[in-house]
Amino acid sequence: MPAVREDIRDFLRRAPGSILVEVTGAAGSTPRDTDAFMLVSEREIFATIGGGQLEYMAIDQARRALRSGAAAAPMSVPLGPEIGQCCGGRVGLTFTAMNPALARDLIARSDREMALRPHVYVFGAGHVGDALAMALSLAPLRVVLVDTREDELVASTVPRIETCLTAMPEAVVRDAPAGSSFVVLTHDHALDFLITAEALKRNDAAYVGMIGSKTKRTTFRNWLSREIGQPDLFDRLVCPIGGTFVKDKRPAVIAALATAEIMTAALTWAGARQDAVPVRD
Repeated sequence: MPAVREDIRDFLRRAPGSILVEVTGAAGSTPRDTDAFMLVSEREIFATIGGGQLEYMAIDQARRALRSGAAAAPMSVPLGPEIGQCCGGRVGLTFTAMNPALARDLIARSDREMALRPHVYVFGAGHVGDALAMALSLAPLRVVLVDTREDELVASTVPRIETCLTAMPEAVVRDAPAGSSFVVLTHDHALDFLITAEALKRNDAAYVGMIGSKTKRTTFRNWLSREIGQPDLFDRLVCPIGGTFVKDKRPAVIAALATAEIMTAALTWAGARQDAVPVRD
């Protein structure tokens, strides 16, 4: 099933006459860097350049240009007390009226960014799995909710994610791209063990986590040694997910704690991967 997400195509279809606001300069401490942009129409906004008074000023400038039909002049804004935003840096902004060529470029840029997002596979569409998928869906990740039960996947209402119905979830692990994260919380402990062991065999996984208690953790360690013969793999497992400091078992709480953990691992792996690519002259 293809990913369901709020796509820039939808915004451009609704507001073909919008204005592109781009951060073209970022010196010192600024809310966003020069990769940030937003689209402004008379009634809606897509994306963000960082919020606060700076964004309010940019929206006002863009909408005045829309109303007058004149081009909006670039802005160079010091982020100091005079605008009520004390970051201390300076931001340069440009404003470009939408046209077909620019729309195509923005769609291509969005598609490239989506394609580079780290994959996170959530195995188990129960209460915790659904809450975790919901929390992860808000992050710049490609989230896939995997289950062997069709009813559970159909019942999920999480937006902007993919779903995968399969009788062999361990095969999904094997086929996942390098740098993927795997979070295992199915309805069956034996299935949890099978999927987790498959994920731990991958040396290129950004994160492997399994929901569980101290007893389940110990049982899995023994099973891994007995059935797989590779007890050293256990050292790479995060179990329980979300840490042990907050003793709260509500699905939403577990999901919030685990999301921060998974995001850190996924983006760290992606950053290390980019740093390892040699720079060509």
